[in-house]
Amino acid sequence: MKKFSYGLLVYRTTSGQLEVLIAHMGGPFHAKKDAGHWSIPKGIDDSGTREEPIAIAKREFSEELGLPAPGGELIELGAVDYKSGKKTVQTWAVEADLNVSNIQSNTFEMEWPPKSGKKQSFPEIDRAAYFDLTTAAAKLIPEQAEFLDRLAEKMSLPLGPQADPPDQASLL
Repeated sequence: MKKFSYGLLVYRTTSGQLEVLIAHMGGPFHAKKDAGHWSIPKGIDDSGTREEPIAIAKREFSEELGLPAPGGELIELGAVDYKSGKKTVQTWAVEADLNVSNIQSNTFEMEWPPKSGKKQSFPEIDRAAYFDLTTAAAKLIPEQAEFLDRLAEKMSLPLGPQADPPDQASLL
């Protein structure tokens, strides 16, 4: 059965450069991995209450980072389907400059080490940080990088870093 997940992509502008807030997945499988092991804070509607998608995105943001979801104008970034066909993620962007130096994620429990019979708790998210769009694209789950392209397009910005244009004198 296909799962639907909803997320908030927080962005800010620092020194004229757009940065996005992404989160590193917690637990032993992701502990020593970087590229492809970061995500937009998001989650599925497992409450059974049929919440509105944006309400789910805000709740999941708070649960995963231990911070209130930022207010402000939401930018609809649409949805992407994972290549597996088992998940669709819908995301909104919102501007905010949050202090993420001390996040407090919710936890999950799993048997660890495998086949040990011992249950351990791990944070769902073990750290979060702002990155420029190019760096974030390299760190995110590949399907989620599409949201960065969409945000850049809506803000009329290039995805990658751009060199300053040459001044007219250097062209002669």
